[in-house]
Amino acid sequence: METYANKETEVLDYPQGNHETQTGHLDDMLKEKLEGAVHKLTSKVSLHDLAKIALEHSPIDLAYAVSYLPPNVRPVLYENLPNREAKIKFIVNTDSDTRLILFRHLSDLELKKLFEKMPTDEAVWTAEDMPERRFRRLMEQIDSKKAARIKEQKKHHRNSAGRLMTSEFFAFMMDMTIGEAAAYIRDNPRIDFLKGIFILNQARELQGYVPARNLMINPPNIPLRQVMRPILHKVTADATREEVIDIVERYKISSLPVVDIDNFLIGVITHEDVVEAMEDLADETIAHMGGTKEKYTSHDSVMNRFWTRAPWLIATLLAGLINVGVISSFQNHILTFVLFFVPLITGMSGNIGLQCSTVLVRSMAVGALSAAASRRETIMKELSSGLLTGAIFGVGSGVIIYLIDFFGGGALATTNPLIVGSIVGIGLFGGCIVGTLLGVFSPLFFARIGVDPAISAGPVVTAFNDFLSLTIYFLIAWGICSIFVI
Repeated sequence: METYANKETEVLDYPQGNHETQTGHLDDMLKEKLEGAVHKLTSKVSLHDLAKIALEHSPIDLAYAVSYLPPNVRPVLYENLPNREAKIKFIVNTDSDTRLILFRHLSDLELKKLFEKMPTDEAVWTAEDMPERRFRRLMEQIDSKKAARIKEQKKHHRNSAGRLMTSEFFAFMMDMTIGEAAAYIRDNPRIDFLKGIFILNQARELQGYVPARNLMINPPNIPLRQVMRPILHKVTADATREEVIDIVERYKISSLPVVDIDNFLIGVITHEDVVEAMEDLADETIAHMGGTKEKYTSHDSVMNRFWTRAPWLIATLLAGLINVGVISSFQNHILTFVLFFVPLITGMSGNIGLQCSTVLVRSMAVGALSAAASRRETIMKELSSGLLTGAIFGVGSGVIIYLIDFFGGGALATTNPLIVGSIVGIGLFGGCIVGTLLGVFSPLFFARIGVDPAISAGPVVTAFNDFLSLTIYFLIAWGICSIFVI
């Protein structure tokens, strides 16, 4: 029989800057209160107000609102929290920036008390923001068994099931009765058994689980083996975060067991853990699409920010220089008016490519492209949609340019308005084809070589799209000009 202390973190969704939600209004209210108390921090009244705020509000709410405070004041709020349980909730739910500040402020003894009370998975998560030397020193001071569990879980990759799981769970032998299990559960009130009770055989291999409802509706003398249900879904510790999210979301399960190669239960991933993983994945995807890293803290230097963004921007710069070379190569073979429409061509083709890429990346994220037939169908639909869009907008823009030049008396060019409209229309269609092909196949290419497909919607693909669509446009313009000997 194995029992562990369950984490008691109440993770809520606090949209930053969202003033239309209940939590948004709460954040704004706490921000005003905290700023009012900090404004006169040198006076005893403001310190009293800060302590009063810490007592009146949830530490989870304070953990989100504290980011509005100056760095030197955040430890003051922490110290005024009513008890260690509140301090644990605060430090677990706050941002990395605040944790870094607190780690500098807190003594080794205080950290020792926190980590010994903290659930293992939350301790691992919190320790991510701790310097490695401080972490090793802390592990030497806390309880050896707790330190061993923390270090063991910390070995797993950050985005793996081993890191997502909690090692705090109930596991009973098959022959134990419901009454015996219930008595043990009553003796450990801090453990949340609603995540499920797992059943092991004599070899300690995972056999099944018992939902909480089954404990309540059956007589206490019935063995657990008679009310347990089979385990239909489980993962190993090296399973990826995406695999875990896909299983939990597809089958709507509240907890996912993690086993080793011998089918020994080593952890449990709860639905709450999966929600947090989905939030992290969304943050990383948005950051990759923008060509930068996941997040910053106020302690990151300007040079660090530069170096994390520079590689993507260098690629864009190089592509821009190549585009200049393309324009200079064609300037003696095409008329000047062709250059006027370069922003139109690159803008339209780029947006079409990003739309296609975004749809495919989203489909990959939710597992909609797992089957070959589904993948082919999605690709063909996106290609058809891009081609249709290019044709409609190409014809439309060509007609508009023709009418503007015709009724403007050749204001756009000294040649036939029909030729001007044809160059722009066909050029836009060609650029849209390039954007569609790049937007459809680049996510698949990046996924195949092991790179996050979301990157394909970022600066690299945008730069390639500009180069290719511009080249196609100029080739079309040069060809039409050559045919009509302009």
